[in-house]
Amino acid sequence: MRIGLLTEGGYPYVSGDARLWCDRLVRGLERHEFDLYALSRSERQDDEGWIPLPPQVSRVRTAPLWTAEDDGVVHGRRARRRFAEAYGELAAAVCSGGAGGAAGMAGVTGLLGGAETSGVGGVREVCRADGVGGVGGADGVGEVGEVGKASEGVSDAEADRFGYALYGLAELARDEGGLVGALRSEVAVRTLERACRAPGALRGAREARVPDLLTVASHLERALRPLSLDWYQDDGLGSVDLCHAAAGGSAALPGLLARHFHGVPLLVTEYGVPLRAHYLGASGKAPVRALLAAFHRRLTAEVYRQAACLTPGNTHARRWQERCGADRARIRTVYPGMDAARFAEVGESPERADPHTLVWVGRIEPAKDLISLLHAFAEIRRAEPKARLRLVGAAAGAEAAAYLGHCKALAAQLFPDEADGIHAVGDNPVSFEELGDPAVPDLAEAYAAGAVVVLSSVVEGFPISLVEAMFCARPTVSTDVGAVVEVIGGTGLVVPPRNPRALAEACVALLREPERRARLGAAARARALELFTVEQNVAAFRGIYLEVVSHTPVRKVVLDGTGEPLPFGAPAEAHVPGRWTESRRVAGGLGGAGVTGIAGVAGVAGVAGVAGIAGLGGVAAGRPRWAQGTPVRTTTPARATAPVPVTTPALGSAPGSAGGPPAGWAPGYPPGPAQGPAPGQAPASAAGTASAPVSAPVTASASASDPLRATERSPGTAAGEPVPAEEGAR
Repeated sequence: MRIGLLTEGGYPYVSGDARLWCDRLVRGLERHEFDLYALSRSERQDDEGWIPLPPQVSRVRTAPLWTAEDDGVVHGRRARRRFAEAYGELAAAVCSGGAGGAAGMAGVTGLLGGAETSGVGGVREVCRADGVGGVGGADGVGEVGEVGKASEGVSDAEADRFGYALYGLAELARDEGGLVGALRSEVAVRTLERACRAPGALRGAREARVPDLLTVASHLERALRPLSLDWYQDDGLGSVDLCHAAAGGSAALPGLLARHFHGVPLLVTEYGVPLRAHYLGASGKAPVRALLAAFHRRLTAEVYRQAACLTPGNTHARRWQERCGADRARIRTVYPGMDAARFAEVGESPERADPHTLVWVGRIEPAKDLISLLHAFAEIRRAEPKARLRLVGAAAGAEAAAYLGHCKALAAQLFPDEADGIHAVGDNPVSFEELGDPAVPDLAEAYAAGAVVVLSSVVEGFPISLVEAMFCARPTVSTDVGAVVEVIGGTGLVVPPRNPRALAEACVALLREPERRARLGAAARARALELFTVEQNVAAFRGIYLEVVSHTPVRKVVLDGTGEPLPFGAPAEAHVPGRWTESRRVAGGLGGAGVTGIAGVAGVAGVAGVAGIAGLGGVAAGRPRWAQGTPVRTTTPARATAPVPVTTPALGSAPGSAGGPPAGWAPGYPPGPAQGPAPGQAPASAAGTASAPVSAPVTASASASDPLRATERSPGTAAGEPVPAEEGAR
């Protein structure tokens, strides 16, 4: 099949997020064809180029998310009216303070799980293993602190409102162009201001001033830039069989539009949750944080609502998705696949590391809480004077560099250089190293250098460093945040975050018990090889692709180079008959066929004609093409329950209903004397033998000698569909 892989700041860029698992997925599914649609986050990322692509990547289309040029289109009166209506609905949905508005998802509280971080509205993450916490902060948005008071999830009416506005803007961009200029116009700011001042708006939105509105409008323009792309033509995303978004948020927007314009199913994979990342990284004034948080919540809910399948990378991300409105029936947890081969030598060889050394590996940033780790190591040194701590990682950015400097200063203060004698050079038991140094040339050597691997984070999504340590058969001591417990299972020790004493006690326990370390390390490697390899990840997505496509109808005609229909241009799985191939759900109520059935109510078939009231035959026009036309006759005559007297058919019955076998009937006609009405149908009575023609070509005949005709051509049911067993009784 043909897959449209959607990324934002990721694959195929050299410095992209999640580029490794995307590349492994594409290379592992060599029988599928991939079209890449990538959004870049910065000019530097564009300049760095791409990684080498496998041959199954047939096309790559990129667009910068960091900039957008106005196409110069000036909207006329009608286009301006369309924009004002759609953008007004979008702003009203974002600013709404009702259930599912900025108060939003009731279950989001506590899912941030870990650190006291100033997020949206002063989000305070409560360190609880069960994920129950609170969101507060007097300096915050207010509504975010009142999340527990809101109803869980986004109401259908509000979700429809946001979706209507989003797709309205996309249709305007496709039909008229000029969306970038319209989103930057004064009309957009004034529309946003009216929504903020409307009754029932968020408290934070009501407090927004003009500078705040300008900031929010600029952010919305940037987030909605994918709506203006030219990716949604028939030869673009309209030609793929499945859209696979490597993340939610803006990366999934092209997939939403492909589904809206062409009916292409959308699969969304989230190893981290963009909404959670926005909460943790939000900054600025309270009104700005409130409005942007509401927008991202609405967008996240719309992505989850429209996706055919969601594949979180762990249970922690799955909880976020469920609390944000995702349907549990459409969620499949797929662990990320990692290359175990490069850790095989270390994992399978006997431990050769210093039995007194602890190792930490990762990015150096405040969320890793190295301060608590250093204080814990001070207690470890008092219990085990020979213990050493090696910190392997680099700092990226000014904030991370400042944090690294603070950690080095604290280490020098807690652990002055020690020397064995007056003539020896002092040595600090804590060392800061980077990958590529002579002592740690690669990751495998970094993990091999220690007897125990430590993780002290206060915020963590999927702990990749723990999985790498497990591949190396190293026991771990980690804090209970994110998906840590799910990843390690029972193969390591877990302590509460921001608790140096508990962290120190767990490390000392493993340093003193080498047999326990070996036992836990072996179990950790076995668990990692079972759950977190590339092979299991590729196999899972191969099955999910087939499952999604098999339940999704293909409504497009694939043409060859000459313009003729291309045989087998669409995957065969999409043509499997079933209710999923309906163009729309068969609505209940009094349908057209039901009315016709009532007009011909008589005898055996008459009662079944009322089936239109229950919606069984009410929408005959919505049936797929394969269900229309002359029904296929069964080759097995209906079972009889009792002898039925032969009566003369009434005027208007189908030819052959009283005499010889009609054309097209199955072998075995006429039925024997022991045959009667089909199971579940009432016997024909004298009063019910008369029937009038209903709608061509279907006629209702109550002839007792035609039990199959009564079963297959009953008014109120679709041609070729058997009458339910209970219809006769009704």
